[in-house]
Amino acid sequence: MRILIAAGGTGGHIYPALAVLRSLSERVDDLEVRWLGGHRGLEATIVPAAGYRLDRLWLRSLRSVELSVNSVADPLRLGASVAQTMALLARWRPRVILTTGGYVSIPVLAAARAAAVPSLVWAGDRMPGKSIRATARLASAIAVAFEGSCEALPGKCFVTGTPIRSLAGTERTAARERLDLPATMPLLLVFGGSQAVRRLNEAVAGALPHLLSRAAVLHITGEPAYAEALRRREELPEKQRARYRPYPSLHAEMADALMAADLLIGRAGSSTLAEAAAVGLPLVVVPYPHAAAHQVANARRLVDAGGALVIADEDFDTAALLEASSILDQPERLARMSAACRAEARPAAARAVAELLLSLSERRSLPPADHIERISRDAA
Repeated sequence: MRILIAAGGTGGHIYPALAVLRSLSERVDDLEVRWLGGHRGLEATIVPAAGYRLDRLWLRSLRSVELSVNSVADPLRLGASVAQTMALLARWRPRVILTTGGYVSIPVLAAARAAAVPSLVWAGDRMPGKSIRATARLASAIAVAFEGSCEALPGKCFVTGTPIRSLAGTERTAARERLDLPATMPLLLVFGGSQAVRRLNEAVAGALPHLLSRAAVLHITGEPAYAEALRRREELPEKQRARYRPYPSLHAEMADALMAADLLIGRAGSSTLAEAAAVGLPLVVVPYPHAAAHQVANARRLVDAGGALVIADEDFDTAALLEASSILDQPERLARMSAACRAEARPAAARAVAELLLSLSERRSLPPADHIERISRDAA
């Protein structure tokens, strides 16, 4: 089975597609993959590292996407990218296409419709972005991460949740040992997403002496801030130094980080929310304030369920971080939040998306929506 992936930009577009490919590889013996991405995103390193061939579209960015694929700021590059994709489809002949939004999806979906290749769009935000709203009608089917998203989209739409890496078999004590973290202290994980966040880093810097008096801190800083975090660690007293573990990024080790932690403070990207829910990890989310407030909407369901708290970006500082981390001193509250997270989880979202792709590739009727719902919750 040949599948073409169109995904790029941030980890929120890339990692869900990788999770779906892992699920497909467990069910399809002869899976062949080609990946179309852009020119500036994280796919340039993540995709080849995962073992997949990456082709880059000529289209570099869009300044405007409104109601159709024609209303863009760079029609020449868009047209060239459609032709580029059409040539790949004719030459390589994939059975199905998966896109996860972003500007790379626009020429790919246009080419897929013209070439009559079945396609599935996965939308990771509660409020689907402009590129997905503009092109969803070109897709054979749509999968969404959040209940309620289908209302904004045309066509056959399924709630699958966010495809995530497998977290099964990760044991808490072993995870802490692998990350060189204290075995018994409360652990705060600070994670700003695939590109990290300056505001979170600055708050951690101011709070470290107080935080480390009662908890260990696993701090994912991003590459630009990592050297400064290491310098700050060396200035700590020896006892506190052992409790502070900064990393520039975590990839395969992220499963260990999630399982080891007692509380996560970070952005409200779809993948972060989904993985935390899957392991029952309570969250304090600081939604990214721009991009049409997507992250505020993403977090709403977990907040309403009692699994997460929200602090506005403009209100998040050292004092807010210290107040939020006080949840670590409230085990009963942590337990309630953990249970609420697990109740909202869709740990088998990757399998649900894979089921839709297999149906499309085999030209079968799409499964009923309630069947996909049961699969996503690992109940089918």
